[in-house]
Amino acid sequence: MQMKIKVALAQFNIQFADPDKNQQRVAELTSIAAKAGADVIVFPEMWNIGYALNQLDRLADDGGRTTTKLFYRLARQYQISIVGGSVAVKEGGHFYNRTLIVDPLGQVVGKYDKVHLFRLMNEHRYLTAGNQENYFRLAGVPSASFICYDLRFPEWIRTVARHGSAVLYFPAEWPAVRIPQWTTMLKARAIENQAFVVAVNRVGDDPDNHYNGHSLAIDPLGNVIADAGENDGITYAELDLTQLATVRGAIPVFVDRRPDLYK
Repeated sequence: MQMKIKVALAQFNIQFADPDKNQQRVAELTSIAAKAGADVIVFPEMWNIGYALNQLDRLADDGGRTTTKLFYRLARQYQISIVGGSVAVKEGGHFYNRTLIVDPLGQVVGKYDKVHLFRLMNEHRYLTAGNQENYFRLAGVPSASFICYDLRFPEWIRTVARHGSAVLYFPAEWPAVRIPQWTTMLKARAIENQAFVVAVNRVGDDPDNHYNGHSLAIDPLGNVIADAGENDGITYAELDLTQLATVRGAIPVFVDRRPDLYK
């Protein structure tokens, strides 16, 4: 396992219902991150169209093919791993909020459809929930990914993290009004799972919400390594994975679990 990885938190203003402009921005940010020596770049949730859910039939990526081709090209061109935030995908007569994880060869090494749909933003009316875990190796590191509202379900995070994930990724569109809870819960997920957390939010506005970023990288003790603030652009974090042995050795929570009692 690689002992240190440099992660690029690509926090940007998603253009509502405009996939072409958003794809251009993703390509631009990937180029910048690669030139800065990042091993992994992470994007926000629903970056292709924002929350234009009432336009999914027209705008959703059919089978995820456009996004897959874009990430294939960018990963190979820049030799960078991509945690693809998430995009609106149309497949089999359903719509999904889907993450794609791509390695530097352009191969999809992870795919995840959001499991917990957020009723406050009407996801349950338009989207189909996923039902599969997503754990993978990226930059040689055991990892897992979730999407936004999943953060509020620690039992789901633990279910996936039990496989030994060193890094937990959380792309999101988390409105500014609830950012204090975002910060607190991300720290808690890092501490309780003894893992690094990398969470990328957006900035800007859509017709219903204001977003103020604060993408975060957090170490296994809950310390903030990087906070993107409200800036549009990339913030970098170096994850020193040698911390994991010390933290997990001192307090072996995964060994001491009692899943027979958890109902």
